Amino acid sequence: MKKCINILWILTVSCLCLVGCSGPATTVDSGTEAKETKVIMGAGATFPYPLYAKMFDAYYQQTGYQVNYQSIGSGGGVRQLLKKTVDFGATDAFITDQKMRDFPAEIVHIPTCLGAVAVSYHVPGVKSQSLRISAAVLADIFLGKIRYWNDARIVKDNPGVSLPKLKITPVYRSDGSGTTAIFTDYLTKVSGEWKAKVGMGKSVNWPMGVGAKGNAGVAGVLKQMPGGIAYINLAYCIQNSLPLAAVENGRGDFVVPTIESTTLAASAKIPADTRVSITNSSVKNSYPISGFTWLIIYKALPESSNSTRISEIKDLFSWMVSDAQSYVAPLHYAPLPSNVRVQAQKIIDSIID
Repeated sequence: MKKCINILWILTVSCLCLVGCSGPATTVDSGTEAKETKVIMGAGATFPYPLYAKMFDAYYQQTGYQVNYQSIGSGGGVRQLLKKTVDFGATDAFITDQKMRDFPAEIVHIPTCLGAVAVSYHVPGVKSQSLRISAAVLADIFLGKIRYWNDARIVKDNPGVSLPKLKITPVYRSDGSGTTAIFTDYLTKVSGEWKAKVGMGKSVNWPMGVGAKGNAGVAGVLKQMPGGIAYINLAYCIQNSLPLAAVENGRGDFVVPTIESTTLAASAKIPADTRVSITNSSVKNSYPISGFTWLIIYKALPESSNSTRISEIKDLFSWMVSDAQSYVAPLHYAPLPSNVRVQAQKIIDSIID
């Protein structure tokens, strides 16, 4: 009996070692042979996160390559790429020529889709999508110059809408954010006072209001704050059933953010490196607070990345700007126009193997 127990113990320990010993992650296919799970690391923008989560899950199912993406904001993605702790970063604000000099080597921008930064509000009794907000009024609200929802300038743009004497509370991103960069870029273009006092950037000194982290955080605060107004990725607004304001574009049209109105904002010629601002578009029926979102990566990857790994990353990017564009519209982003897809693929091909 004792001998049988010893044999059983040895077999049990052996099985535990096979399951629990440290080593590379593995996946098991339909056969008997295990294979290593290959991981590509990325970090950055929360703006496209719902889309990237879908894309990266689909890519894993198709190829077995896992993309570990940390949705930490555009500023965080830029910092991680600077430190070379990720394979790629993601940002909704392109890197300026001046900021390019901070990087130890040349980086490139790869657009993946377009998105709208919606203006949403929480005004009890006001129906969804009923408010029109002019460019000047929006800037003055976030400057703290317009304090109540029944202000004469808001009433003038919304005849027939009963607006309460309710204090306005702007809600903004507390973390470094490409969403903030797109929104403040618009305000800088339409308001000289905003440009002089606050300016454009991923993080700015807000004159007033309440901050929250991430698009999801801002949406959560807005839902709990009567009188609030906020700028949020369109996808998060739709997912949370938040109302959408019609915002004045460069032509004077009041436009609600949609896939179609966002795409129209990108109908002008795009530079070869795709680094461009498309806010305050003057194209008819274009939504004025729109922008590209980009993956950013070193043109020549660090020495630790072998040619096979670089090829795997390029394959992922090529798939994202081609076949994976089918996932874009269902998640309330705007697909890349065909000419921009061609430009994006040229940039991907330029990454050195």
